[in-house]
Amino acid sequence: MAMTPDDSSGDCDTQSLTASVTDYPRENGRTYHRYHEGLYPYPNDEQELDRLDMQHHIWKQVNQNRLYHAPLRDPKRILDIGTGSGIWPIEMAALFPEANITGTDLSPVQPTEVPPNVHFLVEDATEDEWLWESDYFDYVRLGNMTGSLPSVAELMKKVMRVLKPGGWFEWHEIDPTPRCDDGTMPPPNEEGFSATHARVHYCSSSGPQDESGRVQNIQDNTTKVPMNRWPRDPQLKTWGEWYEANWLDGLSAYTYKPLLALGWSKPEIEVFMVSVRKCISNRRFHTYHNFHVVFGQKPYPG
Repeated sequence: MAMTPDDSSGDCDTQSLTASVTDYPRENGRTYHRYHEGLYPYPNDEQELDRLDMQHHIWKQVNQNRLYHAPLRDPKRILDIGTGSGIWPIEMAALFPEANITGTDLSPVQPTEVPPNVHFLVEDATEDEWLWESDYFDYVRLGNMTGSLPSVAELMKKVMRVLKPGGWFEWHEIDPTPRCDDGTMPPPNEEGFSATHARVHYCSSSGPQDESGRVQNIQDNTTKVPMNRWPRDPQLKTWGEWYEANWLDGLSAYTYKPLLALGWSKPEIEVFMVSVRKCISNRRFHTYHNFHVVFGQKPYPG
């Protein structure tokens, strides 16, 4: 069903939330998305929402306290895909009070008291049909989608369809491949370091740019984020301290469900995670992840 401009003035976020959506499955003391269960393998409980808020704070600091990089000019309709706790749309509302900002996710875990121009919807971005008609949004933002997409290219096709000509998309994503510039990183099969070598999807400048030439003015701003407090630089050390805490807080959520599905036992997972935690916190390993902010513009016809 396409959403017309008149639809946006209604209560888009008051859709019926049945037990099939809010009766969250519980595993290993955590709750997970019920809607399209298993698509996104990470929890949706308060512990995870707190971690996502801390992650949002980290990325904002890495981005010099900016919520976006694209050169936005008075956007009227903004879409945040995979909104999580909803903190990004809520903060954007203060910057663009005249814009209608919609956040989508698989679970209705966002606050109910939000700015009047912010709305949340339960929606699966991998669905073939989205709610909105073509050329609808001025700006589409995606973030922290690692591990939850079967195809970046297919998602980008949908993003470009709902963007207006001249509109911007922006993708904030960490590349979970560990990197090192001074040779201190151990081989992937040592010290539990293979945990961060997960095969996941993330956005890079090559993906959207290859989308049949339908993106212009594309940029990829990449920042090195240390895994822990190993850098001497005070700012990098602070980033590393926060990032280490974020990893340690989320490690069990990242690990249990996938490894149990692969046949690991809980004791095996616990032993493995001890090794991974030691590796993440070991300052002798001067490792970092690349954080990408990729943005581009939908061309005008002709």
